Amino acid sequence: MEKDSRIYVAGHRGLVGSAIWNNLLSKGYTHLVGRTHAELDLMDGLAVREFFDRWQPEYVVLAAAHVGGIMANLTYRADFIYQNLQIQQNVIGESWRHGVKKLLFLGSTCIYPREAPQPIPESALLTSPLEYTNEPYAIAKIAGLKMCESFNLQYGTNYIAVMPTNLYGPHDNFNLETSHVMPAMIRKMHLARLLHEGDWEGLRRDLTARPVEGTDGTATEAAITALLARYGIEAHCLRLWGTGAPIREFLWSEDMADASVYCLEHIDFADVRGNDPEVRNCHINIGSGREVTIRQLAELVQRTVGYQGNIEWDSSKPDGTLRKLTDVSRLHALGWHHRMELHDGVPALYRWYLS
Repeated sequence: MEKDSRIYVAGHRGLVGSAIWNNLLSKGYTHLVGRTHAELDLMDGLAVREFFDRWQPEYVVLAAAHVGGIMANLTYRADFIYQNLQIQQNVIGESWRHGVKKLLFLGSTCIYPREAPQPIPESALLTSPLEYTNEPYAIAKIAGLKMCESFNLQYGTNYIAVMPTNLYGPHDNFNLETSHVMPAMIRKMHLARLLHEGDWEGLRRDLTARPVEGTDGTATEAAITALLARYGIEAHCLRLWGTGAPIREFLWSEDMADASVYCLEHIDFADVRGNDPEVRNCHINIGSGREVTIRQLAELVQRTVGYQGNIEWDSSKPDGTLRKLTDVSRLHALGWHHRMELHDGVPALYRWYLS
């Protein structure tokens, strides 16, 4: 890419998209294009076509997606498959129609089967059933990476699909109704500490900044207490979903952004397609290759936040996939390694939340 290439980052305000945007700026790219959801609804095919007609991007990063944690995936199954398929169909389709030189599609390691071998190689895709809780989202992301692969094979495009592990970092989603495990745990622990210490000024300040279910800092103490209890946050106890036994891998979002820009700059479809006449599994896992149990993560967050109350585990709630560690040997062979370790990243994210 040239430093003045027109680069469209779809989802440039999100966790990964904002980090990619900032990474590109730091490397001297001067012609970045981004649109908020209010400015461009990616589910509106006509609007997406008109956007591509006007701006003629040369490179596209598809970081926009409808995402959420276990609760959201279970509750809004239709939204997760429908909205993500629509977004991908429109952005990838218009990229092809407008001759985009290179597209980077961001998926998720939830595309892999529930019982995939550990660590999970790219070749595990479609080898057995998916985890039920996020099956609609996973199917949408599988469709997206197969679109990229299929356009490359039929039309000679250069679309790269990357599958990041669980991400966390600045601009994360701390909405208790829809957030992933890391930001949800940090916010719950923070609120639990405030409630445990009787810091009502702090509780009201937090809820004013980020209301939950429409409840903000102006609500009565009784209303706030009842609200927090619905999320397992009580005066002397924090109840977290599941058993704490599942094992997860986490990657700092700014590391993910660096890996994404590295792929844009240095990796082509030819580098990952292999020599087999049946071309499959050309996507690239992006992760740290390090893992931690959810219970160990909770202990790290507890130390970081300074919560002195008890933590209990609600085994009646789903754990999700029991272990999910990516095999990042392909990524390492292509020349990229992560930098931020979890013991530094969790305090960094909590500092960002407080700020």
